[in-house]
Amino acid sequence: MPYTPIVATLGYILSPDGKQVLLVHRNARPGDEHLGKYNGLGGKIEPDEDMVEGMRREIMEEAGITCTDLSLRGTVSWPGFGKNGEDWLGFVFLIRRFEGTPFTSNPEGTLEWVDLDRIYELPMWEGDRHFLPLVFDDDARAFHGVMPYQDGRPVRWSYSRI
Repeated sequence: MPYTPIVATLGYILSPDGKQVLLVHRNARPGDEHLGKYNGLGGKIEPDEDMVEGMRREIMEEAGITCTDLSLRGTVSWPGFGKNGEDWLGFVFLIRRFEGTPFTSNPEGTLEWVDLDRIYELPMWEGDRHFLPLVFDDDARAFHGVMPYQDGRPVRWSYSRI
């Protein structure tokens, strides 16, 4: 069976001093499968967009800011991640500079600046704890990982760097 994932972006926005990251606390929609979790910003790619355009659009829609310095930190394939077992493929970005003032909330929840040294104390997808260190580390190489999900939980994590 061919692999036909939902293609999406996931962005982590650093504060100007680089000590905090802007996350969405998914607390606005009762039926949200992400309810209560903290996450980066992003979403599905539109058919006529490249990954960078999609990331910029999602950040503008969700946070009201313009990305001026972003880098692709890696990709993650999440087979079986979706609510109905859909496969997802995410392009993970780090945004180091932006213009504008971020919203305080959006339709998915509250936007919060979180100290980088406390990020792992927050409720988040279990699998995020595996790839987030690679987003914020000093290794300039991109990572490319696979994290199959079963019954809402990751069953394996592996990655390569180039």
